[in-house]
Amino acid sequence: MVKNDPYAALRIKEFNIFLLVRFALVFGWSMQFVVIEWQVYAMTNDKLSLAIIGLCEFLPAFFLAPFAGHIADKKEKRNLFALCIALFSLISFGLFWLTSNQIESSWSTNYILYSIYSLVFFGGVLRAFFGPTIFSLIGLLVPKKIYPNAATWSSSTWKGASVFGALLGGFLIAWIGVHYTLGIIFSLVMLSLLLVFGIVKKPILNQGNTETVKESLKAGLNFVFNDKVILGALTLDMIAVLFGGAVAIFTVFAKDILDAGPKGLGILHAALSSGSILTMLATTYIPIAKSTGKKLLISIFGFGLCMIVFGASKLLWLSVIALFLAGVFDGISMVVRQTILQLKTPDHMRGRVGAVNSMFVGSSNELGAVESGVAARIFGAPLAVVLGGTVTLIVVSVIGIKNKPLRTLDLQQDIKEHEKEEVV
Repeated sequence: MVKNDPYAALRIKEFNIFLLVRFALVFGWSMQFVVIEWQVYAMTNDKLSLAIIGLCEFLPAFFLAPFAGHIADKKEKRNLFALCIALFSLISFGLFWLTSNQIESSWSTNYILYSIYSLVFFGGVLRAFFGPTIFSLIGLLVPKKIYPNAATWSSSTWKGASVFGALLGGFLIAWIGVHYTLGIIFSLVMLSLLLVFGIVKKPILNQGNTETVKESLKAGLNFVFNDKVILGALTLDMIAVLFGGAVAIFTVFAKDILDAGPKGLGILHAALSSGSILTMLATTYIPIAKSTGKKLLISIFGFGLCMIVFGASKLLWLSVIALFLAGVFDGISMVVRQTILQLKTPDHMRGRVGAVNSMFVGSSNELGAVESGVAARIFGAPLAVVLGGTVTLIVVSVIGIKNKPLRTLDLQQDIKEHEKEEVV
């Protein structure tokens, strides 16, 4: 295999199937996020309702993540992934049913609203398992020497699905309405469930381990918190998502500040994600192993600056440009972080490290939604985003100064060692 082959991971059949599954699933998931945010805000006209949605998903996703990581290390990954998708399909169907004319005409608005919150909560339970399962499965589909390439394509697929899912979600709300859009989402989830069985079952690397659940969880947490590089990378991304992100209140900007409607909402989501995917595709040709730590710090600092511009903007075109550039920086940071985690995590601990990653980054999306909703109600949406971007800049600066192992990180040697292992 060519050393710098940008398509190295794509030459593996099962990895391609995995990418198709992930695209279909995230495409539907991204659409569902946009639709539910729009529907709930339309029902309540209250920014706090957006925070409640984030809280409903954050609580189970965060607190169940360590246990989910333990399960992911103990169980067969393909079947666990399939089970998560099957259960998620029930949630998608439930949302489709709740927005039908029959239910809307016979149930009270509050009853429908609380039912949506309940389904979002159970979605958070599944989110706790999705993260460590997917992270573990990737490590079993490709050889270690092409982990960076696989991480790039996986992240690009995730972002690509987010781009088109968010964009189409906003437009479909305007074209066919919330109910039929949710029907399309249910179909996509079912498609991903069918595709996942194209991947064969994988060996359970941790099968002979006799650790108790408590010991297993402690080992995973200790590994992450004792590794300054991994801990620093996760902390940076968590802060960027938690304070710098504003996805949860894009609805407020589209409807109340930019006067852009549901189509504008889709454009805002797509602008952020499209910058990410274009950058991540570029990294398949441009190696990111050299000066890895500096690239991570610079990218998240740039992300914070762009979000400050977005928060201060009152013009749609300027907001779109700011979000696109924020996406560019976000794409770099995502690929770098995933590469660090894949190369620095032992095989038998992938589930637990993936779970901690979900706690830091995945769950911070939902907690960030809570923070954004509450801050928007207290300070107003524009000031809330500006303040969040400012906090991001401060934290990145402090970590860059204090965390020398991360600042000086260079992954070129790690990749060379894995190449030697493959030869042996």
